[in-house]
Amino acid sequence: AVVLLDGLIASTAPEVLVSQASRLRLVVLVHMPLGHRPPDGDARRRERAALAAVTATVTTSAWTRRRLVELYDLPRRRIHVAEPGVEPAEMAPGSEPGEELLCVGAVTFEKGHDVLLEALASIASLSWHCACVGSLDRDPAFVERLRRRSLDAGLGERVSFLGPRTGADLDRSYASADLLVLASRAESYGMVVTEALARGLPIVAAEVGGLVEALGEARTRPGLLVAPEDPAALGRALGAWLGDPELRARLRRAARDRRHSLPRWSTTASVVAGVLAEASR
Repeated sequence: AVVLLDGLIASTAPEVLVSQASRLRLVVLVHMPLGHRPPDGDARRRERAALAAVTATVTTSAWTRRRLVELYDLPRRRIHVAEPGVEPAEMAPGSEPGEELLCVGAVTFEKGHDVLLEALASIASLSWHCACVGSLDRDPAFVERLRRRSLDAGLGERVSFLGPRTGADLDRSYASADLLVLASRAESYGMVVTEALARGLPIVAAEVGGLVEALGEARTRPGLLVAPEDPAALGRALGAWLGDPELRARLRRAARDRRHSLPRWSTTASVVAGVLAEASR
C-alpha cells in the first residue's frame, strides 16, 4: 500500500516511519524543512531519519528540494516538486497612486512584520496605508511589540492589523489592494504571492526560499525582490513603487501577464498522483 503523509507529522516521528517502511510505500509532503531555521540539531536528526526511510518526498518548490538535499544528503531523484496551484480570480482594479499596501500572513517574527514596519517608518513622509491580514494569536508578545512600535513611529492610523480573513473577506482585501508586500525571513513557496498574481497585483518581497519561484522567472518580473531582513532596502523598493508611475505601470502589466502562466491545482494533483503511482511499483 502507498501512504501519503504530511511532513509536519512524519518528520517528527522517524521511528514510526522506519518501522513501517518495509511493508508500506511511504511518501511524505514537505512544506518547510524542520531543520531549516533556526538550526535545531534534534529536529534535523529526526527529519533526516524520517525522509531517509521513505520511498519518495514531495516538496512545494525547487528551493525546498535543494534545501533537503543540502541538509540531509538525500538522493535528488527521490524528491519531487509539486508547486501549489491557485484558483483563477477577478482582477483587482488598483488605484493610480498605488497607495494601498497589503501583507497577508500570520503576524510572526518568521513573516518579518518587524522588518516591514521599519521599512514603512522609513517612508513615513509618503502617502500610503498598509493592511496586515493574518492571525494575531501565534505570538501575542510579538504583535504587542509591533503595535507599540507602530504607535511610537506615528503609524498607528496607517498600519492596520486586521486579523485572519478567509473567503469573501480575503477576496475583498486583495481587491482593495494595489501591491502585496512580504518581508518574510523564510518561505518554502509563497502561496499568497500566486494568489495576488491571480488578481493582477504586483509584489514587493524579500528574496527568500521559494518566493522567487512563485513570483516567476519571466523576462519582466511582476515585482521587486529585496535582500531579506533589510528594512532600508525594502523601504527603498516601496518608495520606488509609490514614486514612479512608469514602474507601477510596468509591474502591473507584468503581473497581469503572469496570471496566465500560474500553476493550477489540477496540475499539482497530477504531479502528486504521478509520484504515488511510481511509488506503488
